[in-house]
Amino acid sequence: MLREAPLASLLLVACATTPMKDDDPAPTTAAVAEAAAPDRLPPPIDYPATRRDAVVDTLHGVSVADPYRWLEDVDAKEVQEWMGAQDEVARAYLESLPKREELEKRLIELTYIDAISPPSHRGKRYFYSRSHADKEKAVYYYKVGKDGEERVLIDPNTLSEDGSISVHGMSASHDGRYVAYKLSENNADAATMYVKDLKTGKDSAIDVIPGAKYATASWTPDGKGFYYVGLPTDPSIAPAELPGHAEVRYHRLGTHPEQDRQVQPPLGDPTMFLGTSISEDGRWLLLYKVKGPTTELYFQDLRSKKGRERGFVPLATGFTAQYAADAYEDQLYVTTNEGAPRRRVFRVDPAEPEREHWREIVPEREDAVLSFAYVVGGHLVTDYMVNAHSQLQVRDLEGTLVREVELPGLGSASGLLGRSDEDEAYFYYTSFTQPPMIYETSISTGKTRLWETIDYPVDVSQIEEHQVWYESADGTKVSMFIVHRKGLDRDGSHPTLLTGYGGFNVSRTPGFSPSAALWVEHGGVYAVPNLRGGGEYGEAWHEAGMRDNKQNVFDDFIAAAQYLVDEGYTSPVKLAVSGGSNGGLLVGAVMTQRPELFGAVVCAVPLLDMVRYHRFGSGKTWIPEYGDPEVADDFRFLYAYSPYHHVHDGAHYPALLMLSADSDDRVDPLHARKFVAAIQAASGGGEPAIMRIEQKAGHGGAGTRKKAVAQQVDTYAFLLSELGDG
Repeated sequence: MLREAPLASLLLVACATTPMKDDDPAPTTAAVAEAAAPDRLPPPIDYPATRRDAVVDTLHGVSVADPYRWLEDVDAKEVQEWMGAQDEVARAYLESLPKREELEKRLIELTYIDAISPPSHRGKRYFYSRSHADKEKAVYYYKVGKDGEERVLIDPNTLSEDGSISVHGMSASHDGRYVAYKLSENNADAATMYVKDLKTGKDSAIDVIPGAKYATASWTPDGKGFYYVGLPTDPSIAPAELPGHAEVRYHRLGTHPEQDRQVQPPLGDPTMFLGTSISEDGRWLLLYKVKGPTTELYFQDLRSKKGRERGFVPLATGFTAQYAADAYEDQLYVTTNEGAPRRRVFRVDPAEPEREHWREIVPEREDAVLSFAYVVGGHLVTDYMVNAHSQLQVRDLEGTLVREVELPGLGSASGLLGRSDEDEAYFYYTSFTQPPMIYETSISTGKTRLWETIDYPVDVSQIEEHQVWYESADGTKVSMFIVHRKGLDRDGSHPTLLTGYGGFNVSRTPGFSPSAALWVEHGGVYAVPNLRGGGEYGEAWHEAGMRDNKQNVFDDFIAAAQYLVDEGYTSPVKLAVSGGSNGGLLVGAVMTQRPELFGAVVCAVPLLDMVRYHRFGSGKTWIPEYGDPEVADDFRFLYAYSPYHHVHDGAHYPALLMLSADSDDRVDPLHARKFVAAIQAASGGGEPAIMRIEQKAGHGGAGTRKKAVAQQVDTYAFLLSELGDG
């Protein structure tokens, strides 16, 4: 609901160990850590029987074994029974672990809190969400006027008895009368869009749009309709092929969605995304075609008959670069990494859209990455990252710096949230040691006041954060944030949780995490490296971790682990790694490449079979990032690191907790099933390898606080059982 940035900006985020010898003359930090590790044998686990088939494919001349392919068929009775048995074993094991009651009590204190979002102004109404300490899900509200009575817009807590229905985005019309919002079942990506009329307080029975997985309503100024990206609902279309059938449509209120006008036909390419947005004055309709690191950008003039008849005009095509545009007063402000890996801004007159007429108004900076630029309050806002910290600037429309927005410290800010024609704006600020704070600011004067704070029952004065730089396998310098108690002794005895992502241009920047604070309270060290593949240092940093460069990401993560050991924060037996989605691929890869370096692994909703990933879920949309297994050259580097294919019989793998979800329609849970089966069969060290399956949950989790707490209790009980307290 909040206007954070133009749409395309959102489409835009082996080091060896030396084992201790028996004749070492003095205890090392690793020896101290070994002594501090939990003195217990893991309880024996009677894993469910798992069939192993002799399935071997010849792919590009290579014999590829796939003994657990039968686990791909989730509808098969045998697979359903296997999943149920695996989940039962996992939950019984987790329930047997100590500290659960203590962890649950503290996590409830940290999770069930009151919080509020910044308001979004439309017409006379202000829209916002509020979390309540006694409710499972945030409630959406609005007021008529800033000081008006608070009224419930949507309360997701009332939509289903078990909390399985979630709100997945909403957008209010310019006059604030209508709100288009999406609902999803089981917190899956698939969604249906509805329209609520605030004049009557009722949902329209006609304006119900299925196939809204990628839809965001871009309202016309008159409030009569909106543009959106829609998908067909034909069940005969395989999920992996659906993105290729996406199209841009215009929906007029009061008409059946089947009558929606097609604005952009399907591209027929499941590896490419479509996106659209409309300027606040309703004149310029923007169209994005996004394929990995490449964007094509088009515009259409809706105000003139000639413009409508002409259709979309190419603005940026034929370049391997990203583009995001914001339209204001008949000018386009284009943020791009074309010829500038850290991004710059051009001002473009739609009357002369040819590339030679573009005028650079904000050059690329060597010391910072421009996340995006857009207009708020008649000024250009530039949102930068400097060494993975936020920097906000206000400029005039010629790009000249007016002021830098003062932030409380080296943390993360949301950008300025507001309208192009209003002076009032808001922004979040947070860091590892600072819970979120919301500020209100005047674009014209710079006057800023604290609008709201989110209070957590945490003594942040006892937490210390700092940023370090370490060297990866190829000599590249990589930054990392480390969080721990003040006065920590570096004796190698501390349980350490290293988490990362490293892909899709996603940046990992400082942010307060209640669960990380709890980890620190237990004497733990929490570490977040800025791996290649992310966006912290520009497009070159991203490209250095994608496709045939993906091994760099794993090397960066392994080097981060080695740094934490070498610097005395921890030791391998006390070191855990965690990651989800693409981060699940990350921890699966380092687990199979360097199993001796880690004591425990938490792997969530991952992709792990890189030979067949493109056949399931949203897999085809990731081909530009990972490569195409159907292409011989791509297959070779994908197969070289594919975690599922590098599980070796008899290897001593660290303890594994796999977190899966039964309704994940983004990354198919078959990856988790096949990998867990392989580890259970192969591991020679006796460490647990269990799979916890969240019911009625999608890629983003179950969507309720209760289930989030339960999963976090299981995760931390597992980690502390394996690593011990600090």
